[in-house]
Formats: sequence, structure tokens, C-alpha cells
Amino acid sequence: MSSVQATRLADHVLTRTKELAVIPAPSGGEAERATLVADWWRADGWSEVSIDATGNVWARVRDGDGGAVVLAAHLDTVFPADLPHDVRQEGGRLFGPGVGDDSVAVASLSSAGAQLREQRGRPLWLLATVGEEGLGNLRGIIGALEVPRAPIDAVLAVEGNYLGRVSAVGVGSLRWRVTVSGGGGHAWEAADAPSAVHAAADMIAGIVRLAVTGARTAVNVGRVGGGEAINARARACWFELDIRADDPAALEALESDAGAALAAATPVGIEAAIEDLGRRPAGALDPSHALVRAAASALEAVGITPAFIATSTDANAAHARGIPAVAVGITTGGDEHTPREWIDIAPIADGLSVLAATVTRFEEARG
Repeated sequence: MSSVQATRLADHVLTRTKELAVIPAPSGGEAERATLVADWWRADGWSEVSIDATGNVWARVRDGDGGAVVLAAHLDTVFPADLPHDVRQEGGRLFGPGVGDDSVAVASLSSAGAQLREQRGRPLWLLATVGEEGLGNLRGIIGALEVPRAPIDAVLAVEGNYLGRVSAVGVGSLRWRVTVSGGGGHAWEAADAPSAVHAAADMIAGIVRLAVTGARTAVNVGRVGGGEAINARARACWFELDIRADDPAALEALESDAGAALAAATPVGIEAAIEDLGRRPAGALDPSHALVRAAASALEAVGITPAFIATSTDANAAHARGIPAVAVGITTGGDEHTPREWIDIAPIADGLSVLAATVTRFEEARG
């Protein structure tokens, strides 16, 4: 691809990123973005453009031999619909909620497809998914892989600000809401009565210390609430728990240990109920796999040293189904998951080239 073509494609991606990022799209509220993306892809001339029952947008770039390669990026963001989605360009950066996670990636899919349209290879599909963020629980990609448009041989999960990263390890997670309840009482007159708040504090103290030897894990209590008055032994308290691991066995062990820690910290007169808020499977692709090598060598070809990291993306769902998958990026940026989010504009051209080259190199390696 010539430098003129690269610049033209990058400018096109930037224009679409701005158009997409101003549309709020919390998980479960992606319909307006999905309609826009479907309109883009029809205008681009792709075949079989459709929105599936889960809300994902599909488009076929080309036919081919063997299992399909899917380029996937997610439509949803972490931001509520009532947050102003203002986008501004200053110098060499674009600012705004969700510009990098994942608007620029969605905007890039078709331009990457355009570079691959005339090449012979495997069938190639574009996929804009719903429900990737937070308690979306990977709903979109899971639904897409359950009812795919074609047999799938590889998934590239595209994250906007991941340029330079190759993630072949999917960090799994489980999320619980724990509700603690008891009889309560007066802080002085019934000072011996069990308190739901005190019990919850003991539970949290035990759970956040959990770990599994030989695996990278993280345990976090992100939200806590409860109690009725400063001078009352609490009748109710709740907390939300996020448990993560980079290995399926470690995640399973953590879940078991967390349940045991809760039981051990529950005193007489207190009850603890667990509500399962969501799960993401852990998994990994061998570093020597052709898809990992293809992504790394495509970066090296444009002078970028690849960083191999563990992340939680749409690739997790592919790992769980035994489908080769990596997460890769389009540009660099920062402050993701905050309204201050930003991306660098200049690297977009390289990111498009790397994404297309990853597909090509993978196909060449697999034959």
C-alpha cells in the first residue's frame, strides 16, 4: 500500500471515529451505533451486511478456502448514555469518551478489509460486537461464535489503543454481588448483636488476600453499600466483587476459595447471599501459534517491538471455544474508561497496515 493510500485510509478512519464516538453506547444500548456501522458497510460494498439477534453487525469482505478469519471490534463503551460524548481534535490527538475503546477500532475494520479484498485467502468477515464491556459479559462475541456466519478459523479482537500489543492470553473473571443481612440492633443497647457491615468487612478482608500460586490473579471489591444509621448495628450490607485470573484452573480455584472465605467469615446471626453478575472465560493461545507470530512480525515490519500482555477482550470467548485468537490494536492512546480518553492520530495508518498484514501473514503460514 502506498503512502498516499495509507494516508487516505487513515483520514477515512478518523472521520468515522468522530462520527461514531459522539453516539452514546453503554452495554445494552448499542443499537444506534450498530445501525450506523451497518450503513457504512453497505455503502462500502460489503456482502451479507446484517445485524444478528444479539445485536452484532456482520459483513462479508470476501470468500475463500478454509475457515474464516474474523476481524472484531466492540460497539459498547463504559459510559452512561447521559454523559456528554463530546469529541475534539487537538494537534495530533483525538479526545473524547470511547474514542480509543473502541470507536477507532470499529471505524478501522472496513478500511482493513479494503486492503485485503483482492487478496486470495480465507473467507474474511467483519464483526462489530455488543456487550464487551463490564457486565456486558462478552454477550455479543459469545452469541456470534454460537451462531457464526461461517466456520471460523481465527479471531482478531481489535482494541483501538493497543497498537504494539499482542495479547494471546485472555484474563478470565467472575463478578459477584454479595448481600449480607442480619437482625441488627441499637449500637449501645444491643452492642453484642451481629452487624451486617462488620461481617461484610471481615468477608472483604479475607477475600482480597486470596491468590493462587503460579498464576497471575487479582481480587477487587469495587463497590460497597449498606447500613441504616451511624448508631445502629446494620441489618444489611452489600459489596461487589471482581475476581480475575489468567488461567482457567486458577480462576476456578479462586472461586472455590472465595466461597469458602465467605462462609468462614459469616458469624451466627448473619446470612450471606451471592448473586452471580457475570463471567468471562480465561484462556490462551500458545506463543508459537501462527496467529501470534503473524501479529508480532507485522508489528516488527513497521518498526514496532511487540509487547506480549494478558488482557480481557472479545478474544476470551474465542479461547473458550478453542478458536485461535489474539487482541491487537490500531493506534496508541491513554486515559481509557475516563471522559479524558484520547488517541494518537498519526499511528492509525501503521495500525491499519499491521492489522491487514497480520491476516496475510497468518494465511501464508497456515496455507
